[in-house]
Amino acid sequence: MNIILFGPPGAGKGTQCDHIAKNFNLYKVSSGNLLRQEVKNNTPLSKTIKSLLDKGLLVSDEIIDTMVEKILFDNTINNRLIFDGYPRNINQVKKLDSLTKNIGVKISCVLSLEVNKETIVKRILGRRICAKCGLIFNEYFNPPNKKNHTCGDKFLQKRSDDNADTASDRFETYLNKTFPVIDFYKKLNIHHQINGMAKIDEIFNEIGDIIASLEG
Repeated sequence: MNIILFGPPGAGKGTQCDHIAKNFNLYKVSSGNLLRQEVKNNTPLSKTIKSLLDKGLLVSDEIIDTMVEKILFDNTINNRLIFDGYPRNINQVKKLDSLTKNIGVKISCVLSLEVNKETIVKRILGRRICAKCGLIFNEYFNPPNKKNHTCGDKFLQKRSDDNADTASDRFETYLNKTFPVIDFYKKLNIHHQINGMAKIDEIFNEIGDIIASLEG
């Protein structure tokens, strides 16, 4: 079973992906994580990636696709993947579709979190990330406490680009680039729209029901 999860920045994709991966024993594939891991491994490709990131430039589709291709050729995980925000555009969709067909695996379902712009901005402004454990919290919707976060408040950080203007721009960019992607999967009848405005556990329960129906 392979799943794709979409949603605008701040919609809670990372949180839901973590829950899904843990509860359904799936391997999380995030382009951001792949890039960071590639740089950490100090491969020949990592030098190009680091140079682009240091300059604030976007990494090309070709580089992202190359890293995803490595994942898909790993037979130990290539049929239990959850993609976090990939593919991001129609070119990546076509590449992923070609790769999965060549390898003989398939995308089981595509989930998209639907959240309005006002909520997205609030979620981004309230987002805090623990520099120690990597957990993501939100001052408004999922505040850290002693039960859900033991590292301490001193490790909680706000991204430098988490501001209202950037949040608005990200939302519009997502809409423009992702709608064609979602339309592609709608035509395959594997797309499911999720109410991303609900509480975290309610969203996960809705997603869990869909995944359970696929397993059945």
